[in-house]
Amino acid sequence: MGGARASNVPEISKDLDSRPVDAPFAGKRGLVLGVANRRSIAWAIAKRLAEGGASLAFTYQGERIEKGVRELAEIVESPLVTACDVRSDEDLERVFGEVGEAFGGELDLLVHSVAYAAAEDLEGRFTDTPRDRFWMALDVSAYSLVACARLAEPLMEAAGGGSILTMTYLGGERAVPHYNVMGVAKATLDSSVRYLAWDLGQKNIRVNAVSAGPVRTLAARSIAGFPTMESLFEERAPLHRPIDADDVGAAGAYLLSDDAHNVTATTLYVDAGYHAMGM
Repeated sequence: MGGARASNVPEISKDLDSRPVDAPFAGKRGLVLGVANRRSIAWAIAKRLAEGGASLAFTYQGERIEKGVRELAEIVESPLVTACDVRSDEDLERVFGEVGEAFGGELDLLVHSVAYAAAEDLEGRFTDTPRDRFWMALDVSAYSLVACARLAEPLMEAAGGGSILTMTYLGGERAVPHYNVMGVAKATLDSSVRYLAWDLGQKNIRVNAVSAGPVRTLAARSIAGFPTMESLFEERAPLHRPIDADDVGAAGAYLLSDDAHNVTATTLYVDAGYHAMGM
C-alpha cells in the first residue's frame, strides 16, 4: 500500500505490534465502509477496533478521497484497501470477494457508514424531491446495507457468526428541518436493521445501529442549518454537551464486541439524551 503516513493524522494510542492477546477484538477480521477522512465516524470506530486487535479492510468511494483513506488504513496496517460503489452489485461482489481472499474466507465485523443525498435535496422542501434523487438516496443510504449484509452472510457464517453495525439518525424517526429525503432513507435503514437481524440471527449474526447526535463530519456540512442544529441540540439535550466522533466510536465498538453477544436489532442512541425529549 503506497503513500507516506500523514503527519496530521493522530496516532493510535497502542502499538499495534504489542497488542495484548486478550484484546477484545484479537483475531477478528472486519470490513469498514464509509471512511472519508480522520473526522469520519467510521474512522473513529475503526480506531477502536484496531486498538482492540482487529484486522481491518477498508473501502473508499472515488479518487478524491482515496489517498486519505489509504493513509489512515496504513496506520492500522490494513491488508486491503479497495474502491467500492455501493450502487453496483458487481462492484460489491468484487469487494466481498477480495475481503474473502484477504481474510481466509471469513469475516467477523462489518461497519456500514454510508449515506448520500443530493445537496439540493437537503436545502429546500422534502415535497420537491424528484423521483430519481429520492431513489438514489434510499439506494445508497439504506439498500446498500441489505446488499452488504447478503454478501457478508456466507463469510460470517464460515467464521461462526458476526456483527454488523450501521449509522442512523433521529431524523429517521422525527421530522428534522432540511434533513428531508435523508430522513426517509434513515427510516428505511432503521427498519432494514430489524429485518436483517431476524433473518441473520439464526446464523449468529447480529445487526445493530448507532444513532448519533450532530457530529461535525464531511457529510454533516452538507446539511443546511447544521450550526443551528448543533446549538439547539446542546441547549435541549439533558447532558447539555456536544457529541464527537470518539463517543460514537466507543458505542460502535461495544455493539460490535462479544460483550454485546445478546444485543441485536437495536438502535443505541449516542446523543446526550436528546432523543428522549419532547421539545
